[in-house]
Amino acid sequence: MISSENVRAYVERMASGEPAPGGGAAGALQAALGAALLAMSARYSTGSEHAADAAARAEALIPRALGLADADAEAFGALSEAYALPHDSDEEKAERSRAVQEATAGAARPPRELIGVGAEVVGLARELTGWCNPNVLSDVAAASEAARAAVATALVTLEINVRSLKDAATREELRAGLAEGEQAVEDAAELTRRIRERVRG
Repeated sequence: MISSENVRAYVERMASGEPAPGGGAAGALQAALGAALLAMSARYSTGSEHAADAAARAEALIPRALGLADADAEAFGALSEAYALPHDSDEEKAERSRAVQEATAGAARPPRELIGVGAEVVGLARELTGWCNPNVLSDVAAASEAARAAVATALVTLEINVRSLKDAATREELRAGLAEGEQAVEDAAELTRRIRERVRG
């Protein structure tokens, strides 16, 4: 569990030969870092009436993102277990196929949710650029870029899982997140570009 490890231990576990945590968990961690940067940026912008509310909203996104890091790792574990089921007899093959499909749908849900969290981080970063302390603009841009990486990672993870799903309704339900994710990635890139132009003067 990411909540019970320090950063170094978690990163070292990610670098090990263990199959999880992997890319999906890394994306969720990036979203949490982006939200944390926004909470800090808001607290350095005490001249604005929006600061306290923005800090609270940003902080609320952190446990959601970290929870998705754990959920992604757990979902991958369930998928690995499904693939490891015996498949010698016809009955075993059918059960394994059912379990793999169920676990694949489960593995697609954390990245689908991460797209929403990342989009919220990007949206909040856009708000902060309108009133934040100019000295933290670079931190807001860093938060935007962290969220962009998180969403881009979630998009790839979601697409990999969705392509393996046979149930059309489940596939379409999960595909609905792709457009939101693509927009969030574009919005984050545009926000960073605008901040850099503003910093350059």
